Amino acid sequence: MAGNLSGSIYKKIGIASLIMMASIFLSRLTGLAREMVIAYIGGAGADVDAYQIAFVIPEILNHVVASGFLSVTFIPIFTAYLVRDKEDDGWAVFSTVLNSVGIILGVMILAAFMLAPRLIQVLAPGVQNPELAARAVRMTRIILPAQLLFFAGGMLMAVQFARERFFFPALAPLVYNLGIISGGLILGPWLGMEAFSWGVLCGAFVGNFLLQYWGARKAGMKWRMRVNLKHPDLKKYICLTLPLIIGLTMTFSTEIFLKYFGSFLPEGGISALNYAFRMMLMLVGLFGQAVGVASFPFLARLAAEKNFEQMNRLLDHSLRYLSLVIPLSVLLMVLRHEVVMIIFQRGRFDAAATELTARALLFLLVGSFGFAAQTIVVRGYYAIQNTLLPAIFGTLAVVMSLPLYWYGLRIAGISGVALAVTLSAVLQVLVLYGVWNKKSHNRGSRSVYALYGRMLLISAGIGFMLEAFKTILYRHVSDGSTITGSLIVIAVVTAAFFVMLAVAGYLFRVAEVEAMALKLVNRMTGRRTEVRGQKNK
Repeated sequence: MAGNLSGSIYKKIGIASLIMMASIFLSRLTGLAREMVIAYIGGAGADVDAYQIAFVIPEILNHVVASGFLSVTFIPIFTAYLVRDKEDDGWAVFSTVLNSVGIILGVMILAAFMLAPRLIQVLAPGVQNPELAARAVRMTRIILPAQLLFFAGGMLMAVQFARERFFFPALAPLVYNLGIISGGLILGPWLGMEAFSWGVLCGAFVGNFLLQYWGARKAGMKWRMRVNLKHPDLKKYICLTLPLIIGLTMTFSTEIFLKYFGSFLPEGGISALNYAFRMMLMLVGLFGQAVGVASFPFLARLAAEKNFEQMNRLLDHSLRYLSLVIPLSVLLMVLRHEVVMIIFQRGRFDAAATELTARALLFLLVGSFGFAAQTIVVRGYYAIQNTLLPAIFGTLAVVMSLPLYWYGLRIAGISGVALAVTLSAVLQVLVLYGVWNKKSHNRGSRSVYALYGRMLLISAGIGFMLEAFKTILYRHVSDGSTITGSLIVIAVVTAAFFVMLAVAGYLFRVAEVEAMALKLVNRMTGRRTEVRGQKNK
């Protein structure tokens, strides 16, 4: 029975992961297109800096009401009702949380709208240009109402995830990004970067609210106009969410620190950091976010069933898979300049902006595996409805990283800030995973640490060989500074990378690498070959 249960869970997670991976891949592509349009219209200058600063206050509000955590805090509460066959009670809790927190958020948005100029001075103290600050305030006020749509949409997506429905939530980031792109392209000639702010508002309304409302209705949503501040599960929700609000999570702290410390860099520094950070998150999102989102409903169900041994197996299995982020990050490090040039270098985004962004990207990619692994590790805590421990230890790790930001900024400028982001991410995930293993008596963690150690060594070796290979290759490419020359270099270096990785996986018996290589071979040849140690079916 346990074996069948395990196989069934992995099969469902596989299907859900494919849906979410396709969604995240497409959303990352549209997100990349969004950044390309922003780079074309604004380059890496003051206007784009103002646009990025405009997100700071909305991001803080989003964090305060835990909009980004609704799936991980509300799903376990709602799932418990489904498991006990008390669906109507679950919808009553849904209505109570949505209405109560929504009213509070509305009041906070109004206050932030009025206090925006003063708050911008506090949150981006390095900005000395009054015109830049005024543009940031105006765009902040345009973006602020979208936070109410994100919160409502997050609740609507949470109940769909709890019912193991992923299609409509998968559309949200796609439509959101398309809204931003459309706003920039349609209104950009008249409004400049402000056009993207209106695109944010429209994209959030259609993608994160309208579509999710439809999806939740199809999932059986029963919304009621009720506010019951004494409901025990509202109190439980607040208790689960409060540590996340007080705590400094990895993604939230990174977004805020990039703008805060970036405001002390020369104009364009925030923009370059943001472009590089978004490129790094494309890799992280394709692997970590897809697996994390897809696996969480199953982790929550296993937690509700008190099947903690199976939870640890699922968590470690997911982390082993995410080790593939390490070699792929090394490939992108080697090709950073070529990739940035092809993606962004047009319009107002010049060669100097390419160099600055590529420099930041190099150091951000060092910690990409930390961001990817964190998406899985924290969901283990959230599945057992323990938000306090990750908040405490995550916050301690963030506070410990603050000197890294200060020294990084003073010693190495944009490279130092990017390296601080990397070290902070790795520190946080090591602390959280170590605490999880100790609390849950996870016996499989040693194999995970060993695998990541091997992958780091293998990837470092491959990286040095690829860098030398690229240097030699440039001697035979007529003009590597052109798009055509860069595309040739990318194609040849990538082919060499996959050959090196496949050989290293075979020699060092890394099952995850062997499995990836064999999948590619099987697809190209039509054969069905198994990884060593597995029985042929």
